Amino acid sequence: MIVSLRGSKSVFSREFLTQIAHQHQLSPDQERVFLLRFAEDQDYEDIAEEVETSKGACLKRMGQVYKKFGIEGGTRGKESELRAFLDQRWVQHRASVLPGLEVSLGSPIARGADSLVIRETSSAIAAISSPAMVSRKVAIFFGDRQPDERLLDPLKRAIASAGHQIIFAGDHPQSGEKGVAQLQQELQACDRLLLLLSGQSAFSDLLIEEVRLAREVRETRKDGTLDMFAIRINWPTDSPVSYDLRVLLQGVPQREWRSPTDTPAIVSEVLQAIETDTLPRKVEVESAVISALTPTWESADGRPLPFAGPELPEGQVDLASPFYVNRAPIEERCYEMILQPGALIRIKAPRQMGKTSLMARILNHAANHGYRPVHLSFHLADKGVFASLDKFLQWFCAYIGQQLQLPNQLPEYWDNFLGSNVNCKAYFEEYLLPEINTPLALCLDEVDRVFQHPDIADDFFGLLRAWHEESKRREIWKKLRLVVVHSTEVYIPMNINQSPFNVGLPIELPEFTPNLVQDLAQRYGINWCKTDVNRLMNMVGGHPFLVRLALYHIARQDITLETLLETAPTEAGFYNDHLRRHLWNLEQHPALARAMKEVVFSPNPVRLPSEQAFKLHSMGLVKFQGNEAVERCDLYRQYFRNRLDE
Repeated sequence: MIVSLRGSKSVFSREFLTQIAHQHQLSPDQERVFLLRFAEDQDYEDIAEEVETSKGACLKRMGQVYKKFGIEGGTRGKESELRAFLDQRWVQHRASVLPGLEVSLGSPIARGADSLVIRETSSAIAAISSPAMVSRKVAIFFGDRQPDERLLDPLKRAIASAGHQIIFAGDHPQSGEKGVAQLQQELQACDRLLLLLSGQSAFSDLLIEEVRLAREVRETRKDGTLDMFAIRINWPTDSPVSYDLRVLLQGVPQREWRSPTDTPAIVSEVLQAIETDTLPRKVEVESAVISALTPTWESADGRPLPFAGPELPEGQVDLASPFYVNRAPIEERCYEMILQPGALIRIKAPRQMGKTSLMARILNHAANHGYRPVHLSFHLADKGVFASLDKFLQWFCAYIGQQLQLPNQLPEYWDNFLGSNVNCKAYFEEYLLPEINTPLALCLDEVDRVFQHPDIADDFFGLLRAWHEESKRREIWKKLRLVVVHSTEVYIPMNINQSPFNVGLPIELPEFTPNLVQDLAQRYGINWCKTDVNRLMNMVGGHPFLVRLALYHIARQDITLETLLETAPTEAGFYNDHLRRHLWNLEQHPALARAMKEVVFSPNPVRLPSEQAFKLHSMGLVKFQGNEAVERCDLYRQYFRNRLDE
């Protein structure tokens, strides 16, 4: 059984529906509505918007479709009748092309090279499927890019034939709290989670948010299930992974699919994983490779490498990359500060502004001066770690000790009568710091997650503040150099009068200037004049991710500047995922959505309530002109004018 997060309706492949449409002689307009409804499960309001007509016109065209299929009578039940017909034809269609069903070896589909793949995949299903198999509910995620049907279709058929239920989470959930709650409810009922990753979908913000939510759901389940597996589709295992997704994939078994010849082994292993919870350690087919998630932030000699997230479509900003943009004098100030006794650096900015690239360079600079660099991302912590301050600080100490390759000595230093803060301080002061001969450069990344637990955050950041003060009078604490990194989007749910952390050297990353954009364009081999630079920046501002993405695709001749500017604020543009994530955030906070709507529809700067102005600025959506707010760039103005006027 296959269902969609939008309901229990079947969703058919576009290729199959196109064949059916041609057989029933649908007109181009009728065929387009037919495909959007049954291949993508779009509502008629969305269909009307996509085909640029009215909802009534779409319904009229669908009425004509029903007549072409010989479905008469009242409106009620027509769609169900058509879906029942399509379900029947779908089974017949798949029987001729999918493994696991009878295929005549004399038929065209069975002749040639693909016949071996069909027979092998059929054997794989038969070997694993049995009447006694326990039925599981499997959620399949693939972001907003549908995977190769030569893998997706056999997988769907094999899982369904084995008696398991499939829930598609590949289309991002509906926006707002209702959509998130719906996804949580669906995931609570699932037993397994299968990720189909391509080079594009793996950098999808929405996919990352969905996988993050799935992990959180897993951690709250008493049985600890919702086991995750990943398949990389035509995306080598040694390719870079976005920082956020890499953290979420820690410990998740992976395989690589390169061509249909890999399908039998992949299908067999996925079915085995669904039933037994694990992928086998060895692979029979050479091209289906286990991907060990080595931490790509460490080089061969153990020094940290940048892992900035999806600022380029194909990876991160490497230390030696010619595309890293220095925003002087920020780097120089940080390099100087990290070498100071008791240093504390706070890096904050909206998402995708380059925080982690800068952080990695700071750690690399410290390592080059003989310091012990340790990176700790709080996304590595299970939800249970945040159950109490005591458990959190023990995990914190144990993790850092492990990274320093020191034995765990927590039982000897943890005294229940002294309290968690005192115990943690003693563990650093009496054990961790004395055991190393050089300063410790400790980077605390993704501390946004700590802010979500106010009771823990108050004590933890108070502890860091106390350590920083201790460094001014005690030698042992001069060995600790701290870098704290967080997104300013953490302020969205917070009371703006609660300062999360206000000591040390604050670093707020600015946008690129026109000179930096022109310089970066030249590094890509794009010979732009100031007019071209200004045209791009009028659309996307100096946002590092938005600028880099544009230059990358223009340099590859995927698109011209003119076409990019025309499509940028639309769902067909390169920024659709970035924009939808912002929309998702706004719709979860209606007051912010109303404030943003006021900004983008006003011809003049807008005086907003201080809290809303501060939070929209923290999200990177607005900038200030005096005490008034304007949209940060024309991209946001055009997109949110369209999306918030609904």
